Amino acid sequence: MLPQAAPFLARRRRAVLRLGGWSLLETAQTFLGGYAVAAALDRGFLTGRPGAGLVWLAVAAAAVVAGGTATNRVFRHLADLVEPLRDGLVRRVVASALSAAVAGRERHTGHAAVSRLTHQTEAARDGFAGLVMVTRSFVFTAAGVVVGLAALDPALLLIVLPPLAAGLGLFAAALRPMAARQRDFLRTDEELAARLGADVAGLRDIVACGAEAHASAAAGELIDAQTRAARALARWAAVRTLALGLAGQAPVVLLLAAAPWLLDGGVTAGELLGALTYLTQALLPALNTLMTGLGAAGTRLLVILDRLAGHGEPSAASPPRACRTCSGTAAATCSATRSRTGSATAPCTSRATADRTGSATASATAASAGAAACRTKDSAAGPCPDRPRADPRPESHGGYTAARRTSPPPTPPPTEPGEAAPGLELRSLSFAYGPGAMPVVDGLDLSVRPGEHVAVVGPSGIGKSTLFALIAGLLVPDRGELLIGGRPVHRPDRDAYAARRALIPQEAYVFGGTLRDNLLYLCPDGAPDAAVESAVRAVGLDRVAHALGGPDARIDPAALSQGERQLVALARVYLAPARLVLLDEATCHLDPAAEARAERAFADRPGTLMVIAHRLSSARRADRVLVLDGVAAAAGRHEELLERSETYRDLVGHWRPGAG
Repeated sequence: MLPQAAPFLARRRRAVLRLGGWSLLETAQTFLGGYAVAAALDRGFLTGRPGAGLVWLAVAAAAVVAGGTATNRVFRHLADLVEPLRDGLVRRVVASALSAAVAGRERHTGHAAVSRLTHQTEAARDGFAGLVMVTRSFVFTAAGVVVGLAALDPALLLIVLPPLAAGLGLFAAALRPMAARQRDFLRTDEELAARLGADVAGLRDIVACGAEAHASAAAGELIDAQTRAARALARWAAVRTLALGLAGQAPVVLLLAAAPWLLDGGVTAGELLGALTYLTQALLPALNTLMTGLGAAGTRLLVILDRLAGHGEPSAASPPRACRTCSGTAAATCSATRSRTGSATAPCTSRATADRTGSATASATAASAGAAACRTKDSAAGPCPDRPRADPRPESHGGYTAARRTSPPPTPPPTEPGEAAPGLELRSLSFAYGPGAMPVVDGLDLSVRPGEHVAVVGPSGIGKSTLFALIAGLLVPDRGELLIGGRPVHRPDRDAYAARRALIPQEAYVFGGTLRDNLLYLCPDGAPDAAVESAVRAVGLDRVAHALGGPDARIDPAALSQGERQLVALARVYLAPARLVLLDEATCHLDPAAEARAERAFADRPGTLMVIAHRLSSARRADRVLVLDGVAAAAGRHEELLERSETYRDLVGHWRPGAG
């Protein structure tokens, strides 16, 4: 910072001189503080002249008042140095942010620029002001002490100056490594915070990829690095404490130890007391303030100035590239935690990167955990470890389950274009989130005919999403049977027929890449352009696709609205070979007309459709409605349920004001 500080101060020489001029009054205050005490004792109280002693003490008090006035003036002139620094930093930040935004070098320039303009520039201004004050205070206080000791008796300097110089030398030698350790600590702290924030944001992706061990190890490395940096910083802080003791406290001890020799050499008691006053009331506090300010606030100022100048930008937390091969029913992603913000680029792109062993299962069950395999570009993590579990139930997280591969995934049977829609059988199905928990699904019996359109309704939290997760194979039932097309449902990584079912959750996953990559993600063998265009039109994505620039345009997930992301996920599954589609409030961010268009498209598409309805119109479009109320489920047509289900009547009454 010195190469830049010197020209900055040189251009403001007048402000520096005014600051120094008023600081000289503080030097006079320091000088009179010790000298007046010595004179009051030697020329007043010890000679039987208390009046003279009181006069000298009054002089010391007047010096304190004058010093306070000088400090007030110092603060006024301090603004002449500090505000130009802040203005220059603001100009630099604005220019840098505008250049980066125009050049497209940063995706989220605005957020970073706001932080720099508000928090970091203010912190730099306050830090610089504090640094100027503590340095100025020490320099002029030390000058007053040295002049005062010399005026009392030069022999006192022989006792005070050697340990003072040694302590200051030790502190100066430790300053650079201490600044480096402070910088390392701040860097590791920020990297850890960024890593944990990214992991929390992409927790379901991590679980879907079975990459908990990798994510934990990566975070653990950063925790260990932060611990090492904190310990190194603490060691250098101990050196700072040693330097303070040597420079500020050792002279006091030496002065007391040498008192007999000094008295024999002609130093008076008043001069000895005046020297102690200099050391304890002026020098030691100034040293303490200097070393604390330079050792902590000064180092932070260096870090902030480096970053504002663009030399020390903290690297954004790289997304936790969880695994090279991830198992899951994920439709859009093993995007390494950041697909939703758009900062991960094409983590799982189309058929070129999707594993052909089951990637057509459950669109967007990256929101849960699932069974499609995907490959993360540029992953350095290597393959996910296979960790067999003694417990047959996969580990659950957030209402969904991580299905880990304990054996190679089965090869799915070929999907015929005219394959019949599967039926669904639930026989005394029960599930609870834990051994002692109340069942969320309790003894449920349901038969869904092939090609039927069923809407599932019920109060919030009643278990609708849990039921869909059970049907998708993401959760393992505690009791009962679940058959799709007459075959038992298994975890997607163990089910050769998992590609025949698809679950779209409320939170749609879209990854960075082209729109076509996103749409073909569940089509391992690709699809003709006509089929892609038909799917886009069917679900109502055509207007969005046109605005984006067509199927081959690259998309930024963060720039899409939630409704637009849902349309992409719907079109993706529409193209997929799955013949059982589960829409878990997958249209909740669409308006009623768009929702109706998407649901009709899936109802007209070959296959069986189950929808968690959140509007009356959605329930009325279904062939049948399943009502979950936590006591006894009921299924039937809309008109039938109005007659025999109180829960359904209550829901219809609640929906009517906003019914589509």
